[in-house]
Amino acid sequence: MKEISVHDFMEKPISLWLKKWFALTSGDMQNHNAMTIAWGSIGGMWHKPFVQVVVRPNRYTYEFMEKFPTFTICAFDDTYKAALNILGTRSGRDGDKIAEAGLTVVESASVEAPSFKEAQLVLECKKSYWQDMDPKGFLDSDIEKQYPQKDYHRIYYGEIVRIAMDE
Repeated sequence: MKEISVHDFMEKPISLWLKKWFALTSGDMQNHNAMTIAWGSIGGMWHKPFVQVVVRPNRYTYEFMEKFPTFTICAFDDTYKAALNILGTRSGRDGDKIAEAGLTVVESASVEAPSFKEAQLVLECKKSYWQDMDPKGFLDSDIEKQYPQKDYHRIYYGEIVRIAMDE
């Protein structure tokens, strides 16, 4: 993996979110959890590079996002779709889904949250803001259909402190 400047990051952010899945990981090397995410954004906020991710309160990863100050998001090539499906459909409360997915947890360079050896892209982030999604703000009625259980996401903004990509 090669570190790149946030100003040189040239990936297509909409394609990253809508055509690939990310693994969101929070915690530290001894105590962490990961889940698949496909909703979020990458951009600039408060004069800093950021990633915005959303996590439902019933997800096990939510507990880690609340407790720990950092997180990573990792993108993988398409050969890891089955592994990411496991991360997205099983709970870390019930067993070691990361091992079941065949992924290797590694230390990140700048944050305590781990990342994955198999990733092609790693964004290391430090939480800077959160807010609970309020359905009163939905201007498109189709959005409410995503929440039949009324389990609205918590939105987290993380300052991107490091980006690494496959060379």
